[in-house]
Amino acid sequence: MAAIAKMISHQFLGRKIKLIFKLKLGFRAVHQSSQFSITTPIFYVNAAPHIGHMYTAVLADTIHRWQHLLGRKSYLYTGTDEHGLKIQQSALRQGVEPLEHCNTVSQTFRDLFTTCGIDHSDFVRTTEPRHRDAVQNFWGVLESGGHIYKGTYEGWYCTNEEAFLAEEQTHMVDEGGTVNRVSLESGHPVQWTIEENYLFRLSSFQQPLLELVKKEGFIQPSVFKTIVLGWLESGLPDLSVSRQRSRLPWGIQVPGDSAQTIYVWLDALVNYLTVSGYPGNSTNWPISCHVIGKDILKFHAIYWPAFLIAAKMEPPKHIFCHSHWTVEDRKMSKSLGNVVDPFDRIQKYTSDGLRYFLLRNGVPHFDCDYSDVKVIACLNDELCNNLGNLLSRSTAPSLNPEQTWAPSDASWEDFLTNLSDEDESLINQLVNLPEVVSSHMDQYNIYKAMDSILRVLRDTNAFFQRRTPWNDRKLGTHETIIRLNNTLHCTYEILHVCGILLQPMVPNLSNSLLSHLGIPSHSRTYQNATRSAFHRIRIGETGKERQMKGKRFLGERKELFPRILTEKPQSVQPVKSKKKKLKVQK
Repeated sequence: MAAIAKMISHQFLGRKIKLIFKLKLGFRAVHQSSQFSITTPIFYVNAAPHIGHMYTAVLADTIHRWQHLLGRKSYLYTGTDEHGLKIQQSALRQGVEPLEHCNTVSQTFRDLFTTCGIDHSDFVRTTEPRHRDAVQNFWGVLESGGHIYKGTYEGWYCTNEEAFLAEEQTHMVDEGGTVNRVSLESGHPVQWTIEENYLFRLSSFQQPLLELVKKEGFIQPSVFKTIVLGWLESGLPDLSVSRQRSRLPWGIQVPGDSAQTIYVWLDALVNYLTVSGYPGNSTNWPISCHVIGKDILKFHAIYWPAFLIAAKMEPPKHIFCHSHWTVEDRKMSKSLGNVVDPFDRIQKYTSDGLRYFLLRNGVPHFDCDYSDVKVIACLNDELCNNLGNLLSRSTAPSLNPEQTWAPSDASWEDFLTNLSDEDESLINQLVNLPEVVSSHMDQYNIYKAMDSILRVLRDTNAFFQRRTPWNDRKLGTHETIIRLNNTLHCTYEILHVCGILLQPMVPNLSNSLLSHLGIPSHSRTYQNATRSAFHRIRIGETGKERQMKGKRFLGERKELFPRILTEKPQSVQPVKSKKKKLKVQK
């Protein structure tokens, strides 16, 4: 339903009160039987996780938790990608067997996800027997359908990207007097490789892929849709889907051919089928949303849908692609020593603190920049000063000695008939906030949803300052106490709604906020956010806005988010800021 602007004349306690609300009528209907499934890519275990891996996982987790908030059953799948030449080489350098290396690094990813609150439903490893069975079965389906054939493939192979690259995807660089050919995307060296292996008839799927990618919302944000269309319109060569086992023994063998190993990306992509129960009775298929980084866009937007179409299976409903994190405008790199360790930063800023910063500052359609200075400034301003201080000030015993949700002599009649323009604007924002946030979340624009919530909190702080409740308490007259209690109740209503809507982004912090306000766990859904006192007045449910009266706050009083003391940031040498450019594998 389209948003409308409606003047509501409401007779309340004998007085005519006029409030303007710009909102959608009613609230979103949520069917409890509906299901949602979302995935991260499975993460490559050639090295320990960095801040970019955490960002991808937190994006998916936030969308997953949002679906729960709406009342839907939601499933989040993640895991580790453990085959390929890079893994083989990493294990060799460490003097361990590949599986031992994979066990160690995969556990590190599990530990990170536990630490930062990733609520995953399944964690798959490509070295598991269930995954091997799924991959070999899927290969058999493609082969029996005539989509795989044996031939000779040659091209520039990049070990780091585990992919053959076209000539235009590489360029020559002078490295200390030696000229080498490297990948345009990653900068890693490539080698001319000629192999006899199996190929997938990718060229046969150009038209159905074009039709799929052109569907509204299939690839988000739209800038990545444009890039994929460019790839498709330039033509698709057939794709190598195996490597000679003499070169790559660490992988899943091609069924019936002991001399060939299944290409690591075909192997990895099938993980999405593995977690659905394939090749048995698949559940939660198709996947509702794949969350990926832009460096693997081609694999997910072209190769994966083509494989599925060939196997007569439905492609994913959506692909949500995000850009990368730089560090002080430079790409994260071991050689530069600027790889950001998420475990270290979680210790400094807390799990929810780091989640908040990444989600608040991460804009999917262009690269975003990380620095400790930015993190500290963001968290101190928004979580400590804005949200934390508002809760602390409004629930202080000096203002609310009863420590109850709504003091007994609060008068909505007085409050609603004496609204300033700023107060009326704030209430309108609050009433519309759940639908505004929902609209942004539907488009996976988490940063916009958070900005909407933050704007309401900033205006509430200004409201609280304008109303000077400390003066009302000091004067202590009947009239000033009523005014004080109205101010407090309004502030609690706003904190209640904002706390509910922030749960997917910062689950621990929101839980602390809502628990302090005495909100029971069963009253923290999206529907509850649409049922504040102001929403109920809007639909004419007079009297029900008083149902929280006398309810005591819960838990001990403590800072919601303590201020982070400024320290010398961990950083590389500062460089002159450069205009960010979107870089995607071509």
